[in-house]
Amino acid sequence: MGLPIRLAVLRGLIKELQTSTQDGRPLVVGGARELARVLERELGRDAAAGAVRGGEPAGGAVYVHVLAGGDEDAAALKRARRARVPIVAVDPGVVAGETTIPFVLATDVVPVAPGEGFPLERIAEVVAGRLGEDAAPLAARVPVLRRAVVRKLVASFSAKNGIVGAAVFIPGADLPVLTLNEVRMLLRIEQAYGIVGDSRERAPEILASLAAGVGLRAVARELLDVVPIAGWALKGAIAYAGTRALGEAAIRRLEPSSEATRPPGAASPAAP
Repeated sequence: MGLPIRLAVLRGLIKELQTSTQDGRPLVVGGARELARVLERELGRDAAAGAVRGGEPAGGAVYVHVLAGGDEDAAALKRARRARVPIVAVDPGVVAGETTIPFVLATDVVPVAPGEGFPLERIAEVVAGRLGEDAAPLAARVPVLRRAVVRKLVASFSAKNGIVGAAVFIPGADLPVLTLNEVRMLLRIEQAYGIVGDSRERAPEILASLAAGVGLRAVARELLDVVPIAGWALKGAIAYAGTRALGEAAIRRLEPSSEATRPPGAASPAAP
């Protein structure tokens, strides 16, 4: 049985991800001066040199703005919009009750409860959702983002494969798309952990994904004979569950070794 996707496609995917790894744009923090400095330090914990900085949004991978209230917010957010830098706003209560914040989607606003510190996990989740796949190379240099980014990758690719599995009715026609998505997800997860290499180094993960994908589709075809009426839903569910299982297994495999894959220039954790 031949491979479900062509080797040339795999090589192109690996080359694309290797190129994206060279993206050195930082996460930029701005807004309310003192609070922005605090958030910059927290997001920059254990980060690679220059991966998190304060200042103007131009040249950043994403701009995280701590709202201060007043005209300075609108001016800074407008500059980020003009520079085409994705924006995430953090509201420490200064604009609570207002319906909109200029140039920022409501889903990209992170509220801060009174008397509490910055919700770093929630901020990381919004950054991951705002950047999509492009968050992976940034997460390699900013460990605070990593968990949210890889979980977003798993959720996103699982949903894509669930839709493809349910929508494609011709037997076997969905296999190349499903497998390519699984391989792309695994390589993006590795990229988020700072693991980058040539195609020979990636071969075990790619082959495992191909084998798992073919096996899951074989199970789906067998089950279609038993449950023919709801076959489209069954195929979608198997594609979704199989992709999620592959992604979560990759995270479990890489999480304990994250210290060993720390990107060059990153600081070591402070001793207790």
